[in-house]
Amino acid sequence: MSAYLLTGAAGFISSRVAEFLLEDGHEVYGVDNMNHAYDVRLKEYRLGKLMEREGFHFQQWDISEKSIIEKLDEWLPAEVAGVINLAAWAGTRLSLSNPWIYIETNMTGVLNMMELCRQHDIPKFVEVSSSSVYGNLSEPPYQETDETDHPLQPYAATKKGAEALAYAYHHLYGLDVTILRFFTVYGPAGRPQMVMFRFCKWIAEGQPVVVNGDGEQSRGFTYLDDIARGTILALKPVGYEIFNLGGHEVITINQMIKMLEDRIGKPAQIEHADFHPADVTSNHADVSRAREILGWEPQVSLEEGITSLVDWYIQERDWASKIETP
Repeated sequence: MSAYLLTGAAGFISSRVAEFLLEDGHEVYGVDNMNHAYDVRLKEYRLGKLMEREGFHFQQWDISEKSIIEKLDEWLPAEVAGVINLAAWAGTRLSLSNPWIYIETNMTGVLNMMELCRQHDIPKFVEVSSSSVYGNLSEPPYQETDETDHPLQPYAATKKGAEALAYAYHHLYGLDVTILRFFTVYGPAGRPQMVMFRFCKWIAEGQPVVVNGDGEQSRGFTYLDDIARGTILALKPVGYEIFNLGGHEVITINQMIKMLEDRIGKPAQIEHADFHPADVTSNHADVSRAREILGWEPQVSLEEGITSLVDWYIQERDWASKIETP
């Protein structure tokens, strides 16, 4: 079995990746700065489950600090099979008001992790990018070869910059790099800024459901477990490759609200707001490259996934209902 460094270990997707790696018998060395990008109770909930698992090791460190390279070099075992970099400031809208924190983690943090790979002779680096890099010049379903040079927000710009930086390290030092462009991911204990979590809570608690625009904008959703499995498959040696991951099952926001209403058993109190300039009208992926090269195939349907999310929320409602959903 192998040892892996997993950044952002208390995050929504990263914590599930850790669980799958541990189930396969690997050692997971997780780091997370436990920042307050959203309610830290969600991170503590995910991390608490991991801390109970044999083979999981954790440090509360910040990958954007250059000192992290020396700290990790001293802490990690001699042989590390790969780095899975899931630490990031996510979300398009917050990046409009504070782009500096996105630069620090999403670019400087990536540089630090690749320098660790170079100095520590770690052969594999998985970097998580975003569907946001596609902007609005191409038409969905997006392919990895589509134009990505015109990001619409600082968040997307930092993700595109990290992709370019990763290619430079592949070219200069032979680092084997897989870039994953995630599309809309959902599931239990998700980030509260994400539409599925917000709408689930708002409907369950009888709060206004704020829909930007007419609700006919569409998103390709993929369940957390499928994304986590795809991330682990991305540890395969590929040289330098970019893969879309997720976004295979497409519905409108209005259709999503109806599915949530049916499972929660309450009607949504919908309020409409202006369409946000940082948003796109449609966002879904062509995942044929991930299917062909990584052998990735989504397994969880929207029907199953949304039911799992609602079941989790109802079970954890005592505290989950108190999570702020901006």
